[in-house]
Amino acid sequence: MKDIFSSKAYLDMELLRFTTAGSVDDGKSTLIGRLLYDSKSIFEDQLDAVKRASIQKGNEHLNLALFTDGLRAEREQGITIDVAYRYFATPKRKFIIADTPGHIQYTRNMVTGASTANAAIVLIDARNGVIEQTYRHAYLASLLGIPHIIVCINKMDLMDYRQDVFLNIAGDFQKFADQVFPKTDIRFIPISALHGDNVVKPSMNMPWFNEGTLLQVLETIPISQDHDLVHPRFPVQYVIRPESDKYHDYRGYAGRVAGGFFRPGDQIIVLPSHLQSEVVSIDTFNGPLKETYPPMSITLTIKDDLDISRGDMIVSASDLPTESSYIDIMICWMNPRPPQFDVRYVLKHTTREVRCIVKEVDYVLNINTLEKITTNKTIKMNDIARVHLQTTQPLFIDPYTSNRITGSLILIDESTNETVAAGMIL
Repeated sequence: MKDIFSSKAYLDMELLRFTTAGSVDDGKSTLIGRLLYDSKSIFEDQLDAVKRASIQKGNEHLNLALFTDGLRAEREQGITIDVAYRYFATPKRKFIIADTPGHIQYTRNMVTGASTANAAIVLIDARNGVIEQTYRHAYLASLLGIPHIIVCINKMDLMDYRQDVFLNIAGDFQKFADQVFPKTDIRFIPISALHGDNVVKPSMNMPWFNEGTLLQVLETIPISQDHDLVHPRFPVQYVIRPESDKYHDYRGYAGRVAGGFFRPGDQIIVLPSHLQSEVVSIDTFNGPLKETYPPMSITLTIKDDLDISRGDMIVSASDLPTESSYIDIMICWMNPRPPQFDVRYVLKHTTREVRCIVKEVDYVLNINTLEKITTNKTIKMNDIARVHLQTTQPLFIDPYTSNRITGSLILIDESTNETVAAGMIL
């Protein structure tokens, strides 16, 4: 582990973000604890603290869930409340884990943790099979555009590691997936998080399964195509004007590429001004590049001296996003106070800020049954609903299914500065 972190190669390693989802007591925190423990990603002081806590709680085994359940309330109740982020690396990849809550009242926490994930691990208790909460979490994962879903059927040790149990549960989940999100990459793995079967090491108890351990799947899932490589999008974060004689005339536009490729010589359009120009150079700390793609952070220089500032977007002249002041979104409401139709909210989309109002509610989604409720459209905290927003200035948007950056937004209460909602543009 020391060699991985001490080398420059670590900085250049591919990063995989993944989240966990599942019902209460399915073993999400235990699974992550096992993943960290068996991959030797636990510091000695952490391990000693968890050993002491396990003894105090009277556990027969090392309580691996304590590696992630960091809040006192979580340890006391044995549940996950907040999103716990953990970081680890192997020689092949580095990882960020978001251990998200399974309780329905913490749906907003799950949405927060899963919003940037490349993959979602959906846990199913082998004793219970596919239940309503399994459907709920899988639907949320698909709604958030997570391209890879790994279904871990846990506690196989309690079902005598039977192959028929695994195949029946995998079949039930696949039937649901074929109807709701048929294009998503789905993998199935039988595991025992408590004993470590098929988590990091292959299970000797399940010789009938030979499709790799969870860690092997996480290390090999192809994620280079998860970004939008088709539509060139570059939200401007900052304008660079060095105060020096050497770079007296330099004007660069810094930010992170949100989609597509940019190369010197490309014809571009700056939004919202619709002024045209040409890319001159792509600059980085380590020198100029011949091309750039998401999610690289770079500085663009262009041929013409245009008025460009934070909140503008540079796009390909041949591929413009949709320009609209009327936005149709799926929204996750995160505030105890329901949305007010006569209140203006701050809308943040990429680096752009505008004001908006909630114009109309189409339906509220029953997160357990996936029923679209059109009779009572009152939106409460943790609800997911389809709404229409009216903005004071046009936004330049793509569907969330094609670009998770230009297709997402958040709403902020002007009076309290609280983030009240996150939305996915339809």
